[in-house]
Parts: sequence; structure tokens; C-alpha cells
Amino acid sequence: MKLLKLLTLFLFLALSLQVSAQQKKYIMVIHGGAGTILKKNMTPEKEAAYIAVLTQALQAGYAEIKAGKTSLDAVEATIHVMENDPHFNAGKGAVFTHDGKNELDAAIMDGKTLMAGSVAGVTTIKNPISAARAVMEKSEHVMMVGAGAEQFAKEAGLEIVDPKYFWTKERWDGLQKAIKEDSTKAVLDHGNKKSELLGIKNHDYKFGTVGCVALDKAGNLAAGTSTGGMTNKKYGRVGDAPVIGAGTYCNNETAGISCTGWGEFYIRNVVAKTISDLMEYKGLPVAEASKIALDKVGKMGGDGGLIALDRQGNMTMPFNTEGMYRGAITADGKIEVSIYK
Repeated sequence: MKLLKLLTLFLFLALSLQVSAQQKKYIMVIHGGAGTILKKNMTPEKEAAYIAVLTQALQAGYAEIKAGKTSLDAVEATIHVMENDPHFNAGKGAVFTHDGKNELDAAIMDGKTLMAGSVAGVTTIKNPISAARAVMEKSEHVMMVGAGAEQFAKEAGLEIVDPKYFWTKERWDGLQKAIKEDSTKAVLDHGNKKSELLGIKNHDYKFGTVGCVALDKAGNLAAGTSTGGMTNKKYGRVGDAPVIGAGTYCNNETAGISCTGWGEFYIRNVVAKTISDLMEYKGLPVAEASKIALDKVGKMGGDGGLIALDRQGNMTMPFNTEGMYRGAITADGKIEVSIYK
């Protein structure tokens, strides 16, 4: 009898652990940007608004996966929610360039086929993530920029809007503040060449990029990123988000990755592909590979964060800033949303 009881207890514990492991299988991870995000600077209303839209974004993607749609469908649906919400630096809430424009970048990648698409410097496409997907699926190219990308998106049947659609007061005020600080710094430095380097002093104004990695019922991964770039950027500057391998990368054999942060450092370190390579060639788990890649960014003086998800449903969301808008959903629909460190 004692042996039977012990066997019963053992089976119960084993099943409990198995259920617990299954519950923690993540099928979607999202971010809404990293930066100096402190609770003391956040009103309860604004915090609630961020949590609500992050939750809504996860629910939108989860609904696609539950309906048997692809991970690409889930990524696109999720990012649409954040592109359409002015709280994030993507789509409707995009930051302004030095010339007072909103120039948008986005990328998407299919982990099954390694097909990818991206757009950069677009000003009239309502949902740049859909334009990136159109480039991937309806053209022989990977990246399109500016007016050409806009013409292609229009011909592909995507929604085109007046550039005024992207205007928000908060982002406009952010531009004025950045311009003022740049001017003050230039005077104080008396023409010091180093101060003229773009985005060095005002780097924290750029955060708010959105991203998503999803795992569908067929076991395929997809990753996508969308951004308005850096406040007060000049000369058609493009960051890491639309650069495949830098800010966005996805491979079923390793993981899907979407980055957010100081783009120049992510490009120079080829962060997203580095994570995949560490997993593929060194056999590292997704969390360890992601930490190594982000640590390199930090050592060079860059900051930000990233999200990554592997095919087994293991996810990680490291960042080296004060906070990162982030969230995840498990296979059984449990939602987790966080903002602060």
C-alpha cells in the first residue's frame, strides 16, 4: 500500500510539473520600447493606458493564433494595435524628424522560410508593418525606402494616409525640446565637433519602438518591428528596426528577435543575428544568447532592450534601461505585462 501511495504521489507530482511547464510555454512576446521609464514620472492614468494597449495587442495576436492563423498574421495584427495607438513611437505616435516630418520604418521575417521584408523612411503608409509584409510576399526584394516604398504599398492595396495623420502634440513638443537642447549644447561646446554627432545627446527621446515575436500552432516563428525612429533625426537617418539581422531577425531553428533602443549600436553589433548565431553555433539557450548580445551594446555605450522567443516557447525580455514596455502570453492565454525594471 505504501508503495502504491508513493507511486501515486510521484505520478501526481510529475503531471503537475508537466502541466506547469506547459502553462509556461509562451507563444507571443511584445515590446513597446525601452528607455528612462520611471514609476515616479508616470501618472496612474498613463500607466493604465499603456497596460491596456499592451494587453489589447497581445489579445489581438493570440486571437489569430487560436484561430489557426500563421505567426506572421499574429505579428501583423499585434503590431497594428500598437501602430494605431499614439502611446508608442510607431505609426500614429511616431516621433518627428528635425524637419518636422514623421518617417517610419518597419520589418517582418518568417522563421520557416527566412523570407523577410522591410520599409524605411515612409511618410504616408498607415501601417508600415503591413508594407514590410507586402515587400516580403509581393515583391522579389527585401527592403524598399521612401517614395518608392510608398508607391509599392499603394499598388499593393494598403491604406495610404495624409502625413498629418501621424501628428501628435506630445511628439511635437518632444521635437521642440530636443531642438532646444541641441542648440544649447552647441553654444556651450563652442563648436566642439563631437557635439555635432547626431543623436548622441538626445538619444533617450527616440524610445517607443514596437515589436512582436509569435509562435503558431504549426510551430513556426515570425518576428516584426515598427518604429518612428529617433526624435530630431536628420538626413533620412534609418535605425536598426528595418535592418534584417540588426533589429529584426527570425529563424525556426533558433529564435525570433525584435530589438528596441539606440539603433546605431544595434546595427554595428548586428544584435538580432548575433543572438541567433550564438544559439545555432554555440548551442546557447535564448536567454543567455540575448544577454551576451545586449551586454555588447551596453559596453559600447548603447542602451535599449529586446524580446526573443524560441520554438519551444522559451522567451526572454532583457533591457539595460530603467524600463521597457513589454508583455507576453502563454499557450493557455495567460497574459503578463510589465513596464519597470
